[in-house]
Amino acid sequence: MAPAPTYRLLAELELAFDRLIESTEALLEAYVASPYEAWAFQAEASTEWLRRALLDFWYTDGQDGRATRSHVGLIAADDILMARVAEVNATKAEFAERLARIKAEHPPLLAEAKAVLPFRHPQLHDHLRGSGLARLHLKQCWRAVPVAEAPVARVRLAWYSSGRSIKRLTVREVEKKLLALDSEAPHVRIQLRKLAALPSSEPLAQVQRQAPLMRANLFYCEPLEDGRTRRAMNVALPLFLPAPRGRLPDHNQPPAAPPQGRTRARRSDEKLEETPYLPSLRIYRYR
Repeated sequence: MAPAPTYRLLAELELAFDRLIESTEALLEAYVASPYEAWAFQAEASTEWLRRALLDFWYTDGQDGRATRSHVGLIAADDILMARVAEVNATKAEFAERLARIKAEHPPLLAEAKAVLPFRHPQLHDHLRGSGLARLHLKQCWRAVPVAEAPVARVRLAWYSSGRSIKRLTVREVEKKLLALDSEAPHVRIQLRKLAALPSSEPLAQVQRQAPLMRANLFYCEPLEDGRTRRAMNVALPLFLPAPRGRLPDHNQPPAAPPQGRTRARRSDEKLEETPYLPSLRIYRYR
């Protein structure tokens, strides 16, 4: 199938963004009408708090492009509210799909999209009134609102600060990355020699530490159809919980800030060596 014209791709993205805003506004209206309980982490679970959380689509000054802001909370939801959340997540998935197509077919169009989309809904961004500038944080647009698939008896919230992403690389791929740094630098030359000492077939791992995040452990009132009685999920946005009686399940109050350092013991079956083999790229050998 031939790539779509850029104007069509941008028009489809704009329409998906409009649908996302409309479905979010419908969810907020349902929240106002709902008498059910809600709780917010270090905030009051007001309509304004939920609006800020669900429409937080912008970069703030100095924000790392890879980082996203969190808005942790618990919301007891009736069927209407749960249906509105499902609609929001469907529009988020559509928006993400449109973005993925642009990235695959016309990557330079992403910059234009970031510039154009905020001005379709200037009332969403206070800073637009003064400066006329806004940078859209695309990931904060399409990240899904967390939901529990069944009534929950209790929720335990805890900081998770040991997360990391691991990318498997070949020796050749690592060599290319090292050469892209500065092959004349002494520390790079040392690491190139270390790499040359490895068999070309040896797999290596590049490790990226992840920012601390809040994780919710859900304990269901009844076992699910597949037999599960609990589930763990990351909650960067308010968690909606089906609650026939409108009451929140038993939940704890997590610490205000994540703990310093590692909170979990190292697994005995850890696959990577403890120290990086090539520090400049955070490359580890497998044990």
